[in-house]
Amino acid sequence: MFLDSVVDLPAPAGTRWSIEVLDAAGEVIASRDPELLLPTASLAKVFVLVEVAVRIEAGELDANQLHARRTVEPVADSGLWQHLAVDALPLVDVAALVGAVSDNLATNVLMEAVGLGSVRRRAAALAPCGSTLHDVVRDQRLPEHPRTLSGGCARDHARLFHRLAMGEVVSSAVSGRVLGWLATGVDLSMVAGGFDLDPLAHPLGGDRRLAHKTGADDGVRADAGTVTWRGRTASYAVLCAWDTSLPDPEGGRVGAVLAAMRGVGRELRLALEG
Repeated sequence: MFLDSVVDLPAPAGTRWSIEVLDAAGEVIASRDPELLLPTASLAKVFVLVEVAVRIEAGELDANQLHARRTVEPVADSGLWQHLAVDALPLVDVAALVGAVSDNLATNVLMEAVGLGSVRRRAAALAPCGSTLHDVVRDQRLPEHPRTLSGGCARDHARLFHRLAMGEVVSSAVSGRVLGWLATGVDLSMVAGGFDLDPLAHPLGGDRRLAHKTGADDGVRADAGTVTWRGRTASYAVLCAWDTSLPDPEGGRVGAVLAAMRGVGRELRLALEG
């Protein structure tokens, strides 16, 4: 039933989807074009968090070292740091901003600390189907810049989150640190919305847990994570992209995509409850 609902996902014409859902053992329970590479916006920031966690656990970065935002170009859009008075934060607080609100400024500060090349090498090691981060976050993409911030597929991201849940991304300490940052994520507009959790205070322990990362841009919505519900665990990735030049006379495409993604979340919740 769940597999059929994902394969036959009701969605607007012209949208492209890559979906994969894994059970606690890592077995596929739902899939739709799982290796289709699509733009994924901020979803690939998870690779930045992994690289930072690796460096902290290896002693190469000091978790409490202050990092200043003035050292990178200002960027707007998602995030809180641009609205705060404080210029410098401990490295772990910078990472926490990325996990909680996908902070663009904080992302670029982390990338300055570890380097885009290192993040891309980490992504290549963790995502064999080609999911990666192409660039730093920019307010405006010029012809000389990569066309998109990131690209990826559901297979890479679902399996990455399964490995995080199992403590297998580099080490249990690295996996736990990354999951801790992502567990505070407030964006429950997509798949995670199907679980009816409080965006600002959803459970971080017990038999109901969620750690996930989303990405949103013009023509892109993506959500990947791991969820434990009533003691049963699954990992998922649901990615959608579309050509923004396509007619959308009633302006309902984004709403329909989000509704479809929440529908996947509701089906997953029912499967875990069953």
